[in-house]
Amino acid sequence: MEKKDLDFSKIPDTPGIYIFRKGKKILYIGKATSLRSRVRSYFVDAIADIRSPLIAKIVADAGVVTWEETDSVLEAFLLESKRIKEYQPVGNTDAKDNKSWNYLVVTNETFPRFLVVRERELTSKFSPSLIKHLFGPFPSGAMLKSALKIIRRIFPFFDTKFPLDGHLSPANDKTFHFNQSIGLYPRELNETEYKKTVRNIVLLFEAKKSTLLKTLEREMMRSAKAEDFEEAEKLKRQVFALKHIQDISLVKEELRAPDSSEFRIEAYDTAHIRGSAPRGVMSVIVDGEAVPAEYRIFTIRDAKAGDDFAALTEIITRRANHPEWPFPKLVVIDGGKTHLNMAKKVLVKVGIDADVVSVVKDERHRPREILGGTALAVTHESSILLANSEAHRFAISRHRRALRKSHIQ
Repeated sequence: MEKKDLDFSKIPDTPGIYIFRKGKKILYIGKATSLRSRVRSYFVDAIADIRSPLIAKIVADAGVVTWEETDSVLEAFLLESKRIKEYQPVGNTDAKDNKSWNYLVVTNETFPRFLVVRERELTSKFSPSLIKHLFGPFPSGAMLKSALKIIRRIFPFFDTKFPLDGHLSPANDKTFHFNQSIGLYPRELNETEYKKTVRNIVLLFEAKKSTLLKTLEREMMRSAKAEDFEEAEKLKRQVFALKHIQDISLVKEELRAPDSSEFRIEAYDTAHIRGSAPRGVMSVIVDGEAVPAEYRIFTIRDAKAGDDFAALTEIITRRANHPEWPFPKLVVIDGGKTHLNMAKKVLVKVGIDADVVSVVKDERHRPREILGGTALAVTHESSILLANSEAHRFAISRHRRALRKSHIQ
């Protein structure tokens, strides 16, 4: 399949899943915030280098792309997992080490717990009799945890490391009651009511939101008729929350929120020795904290000395060649509007779906302004500046190390 074979105007600009097919055979399934933008990203130059040779072959072999729209990114994420489990597409199963897949285990207990586990943990930590429901595989553990965080706001559930059926130690009892008090867990141990919570969450993970809504609306009417207005009001809030997930694409926003557990920022910078031996660097900030173990350095091979635009293009392209690294939600670069616009184009070309901001420096190389025009520049200002300064510091440290090495030699 080639780009000319698709009419992108017919692909909806909405959340959902997309499916590459060859005849009746399903080759690959993915999720998207915008189906149109995501599908378009597969038809760029050097897709084999950007994604992988396997993905390039899938795109070439596919005869058609189909899709299923959803009301939200959350539902797209859950539907993607369901379809991968159903069809086991070669593009999904061969592109990832099975041991790194993530699953959601619902335990077979009086008060079932919802636990995120790796493939390798399923057999080592869970006997078949302990698993009541199993959902997955999920390619991203971070996305799964974010999805559960959203669902928890509507249906509080238990995810303790210890079972709740027996006697709790003083430490476990303290943890349990504290999480109850802040709304992470249900307010009381009511087996009948908690069964409904488990049912509701299971229906969501089965991609049966319409069934869940009908069930809750029926129970709401029944409670109102019985004049149990408190219960009716609770159900009304749950129905409203489920119907309005699509209004703000909650999963995407959850990953962007300042208190998210997986908001990743990457900043890129360059360094060289008297115009030679240029290198590009990448710093990583997660949740406002620097993660030096994930910093990377790239030897610039093609860009000429002093060509900042070409160097930045090469850094971003080289970074995109590593899909095994978590992709950023925000990219930070040095420079003005021209650098910013160029970086945006390169990120689109290589298929990295991330916002971009640039840090403008004054004559003393101090941050003067953040360009980008998004709310992220405000909500993540301190992290942006930290990422930028860390990239510069890392670039300088590598520059000095290389300089010392050149003197020794």
